[in-house]
Amino acid sequence: MTLKTLPYDPADFLDSEAAMEEYLRATCEDGDAREISRALGAVAGARGLTDLPSRVGLDPAALRNALNGDGDLEFATVAKIAEALGFRLSFALAAKSAA
Repeated sequence: MTLKTLPYDPADFLDSEAAMEEYLRATCEDGDAREISRALGAVAGARGLTDLPSRVGLDPAALRNALNGDGDLEFATVAKIAEALGFRLSFALAAKSAA
């Protein structure tokens, strides 16, 4: 029996501000830079922001590549994208591992 898979777009499930915030928070806690880029892209997709490239000062193709996890976003760009999406970056002390 062959396993059938369907396309998955997290933006389809980000239907509230709380869902978007929790998705970004969880991704930042567990993810790497590419996953965080993809999460920002999913939130942008859920919001339908067609003017995001002009808001952050990037070429649309470059921004699309970056938010697909294919590009290499600079920290300043991540901060601009977060702000354009209505979020702010914050830091929390990491839990110490038992060594």
